[in-house]
Amino acid sequence: MKVMSMMLALGALTAPGSKPSATASLEQCATASVASERSATFVGEMTAIPGTVRMEIRIDVLERVPGEGQYRTVSASGLGVWRGSAPGVKNYTDFNTVNDLSAPAFYRGAVRFRWLNARGRPIKVEELRTPRCEQPTPPATAPTPTAPAG
Repeated sequence: MKVMSMMLALGALTAPGSKPSATASLEQCATASVASERSATFVGEMTAIPGTVRMEIRIDVLERVPGEGQYRTVSASGLGVWRGSAPGVKNYTDFNTVNDLSAPAFYRGAVRFRWLNARGRPIKVEELRTPRCEQPTPPATAPTPTAPAG
């Protein structure tokens, strides 16, 4: 499984009360018959609250295969790592794109957020889940015709 991650820091502060201080979303869910073409992009976005100096986001990817009742954490390089904003940033976004997904399976992002004060201590923590990305069973490939024996 390959992971691509990207961080964005946005300087504009939104009007108070216009949106939640954190959101988690499924940006993209690509299904395909070939594993290398299956992917999902999970996004975490947060806005500074009073007292915030820096913000951090951690995105873990969860997988559930048919027949299992619970999701399990996917282990891959680049996942489950805290990524932080520069000091003073008002809006912070981080995302991870995970490629080579198994099928059939369901995937979700577990997105954790930390707002840090001037001493680097959390003043608020939150965890949200993204909507799921369903990777259906790939269509069966037609057998290759063979020449009659003779």
